Amino acid sequence: MTDTPSLAAALAAQLPHAEGRIAPPRLAADGTVSVILDVTGLDEMGRGILENDVRRVLGGIEGVREVRVVQTAEKHERRLIAVGSGKGGVGKSTLSANLAIALKRLGLKAGLVDADIYGPSQPRLMAAEGERPTAESKQLNPIETKWGVPMLSMGQLVGPDKALAWRGPMASGALGQLVDARWGETDTLVVDLPPGTGDVQLSMIQKHRPTGAVIVSTPQDLALIDATRAIDLFNTAGIPILGLVENMSGYACPHCGEVSDPFGQGGAEAAAERLGIPFLGRVPLDIAIRLASDAGEPPAAGDGDTAAPFLRIAEQLVEALNKRQR
Repeated sequence: MTDTPSLAAALAAQLPHAEGRIAPPRLAADGTVSVILDVTGLDEMGRGILENDVRRVLGGIEGVREVRVVQTAEKHERRLIAVGSGKGGVGKSTLSANLAIALKRLGLKAGLVDADIYGPSQPRLMAAEGERPTAESKQLNPIETKWGVPMLSMGQLVGPDKALAWRGPMASGALGQLVDARWGETDTLVVDLPPGTGDVQLSMIQKHRPTGAVIVSTPQDLALIDATRAIDLFNTAGIPILGLVENMSGYACPHCGEVSDPFGQGGAEAAAERLGIPFLGRVPLDIAIRLASDAGEPPAAGDGDTAAPFLRIAEQLVEALNKRQR
């Protein structure tokens, strides 16, 4: 006679690889068997294979009239790191791309969202121009880059020369599609925000609640004033500031080696101390970084001198994240 223990024993004997994923089946008087599958971490093909195997085993048992399967998955906790600036032109996108790669090199499962809806540049920086994401069940599938960091950008969904004349709600909706995509096992999303403190930033804060924010500024006073506004936005919304990065910090002449400071020196570090937030590090004004970035070869992916600042910043960021979890 068919009973619940014998059904469970049949599943355990024939599907030992699925141990822990199959809850004890429930048998109704009419011969209907209900079973719940834990499909956490499985892709669509893996989920389908598991369900088919369970249906095959249970459906082949005498007395079973119908098999009903329910798939469940644990909600995957994913950290969102918002990278912002008070104004454009401070190297925020370059920092975001290299930060995502550096976090990947440190062992995190990092992904990258280009949320700069009106001026997406990550496809160029990550050598993913011309690649278009696919979709499943109304969710986008991120592009797999050659650096091992999956990414999504509005620049992959519209032509490179198309202007996006969108009002706030449309831009906010686009951000939601990028963030709520099928990120799989990605545990940390670096979100490259547009400059300023507008609709996209507000949507990110209200709907997606970043784990924290990284603010990028150059050392000059004007950039720091704008960076302070971005910091105030996140502080007001209760989003922790994980740190401040000083970009374009010092220029070493490639001919004589003399170091000059066209944008000033140490302003961001001093501002971080004054505001009581962590200072994550400096990135120099280096033509090698600019050339590599324009060529879709992020310096953080290599082992040269240009990679070192990004790796140090990533290490400081991971330390700041760990402190918040303690």
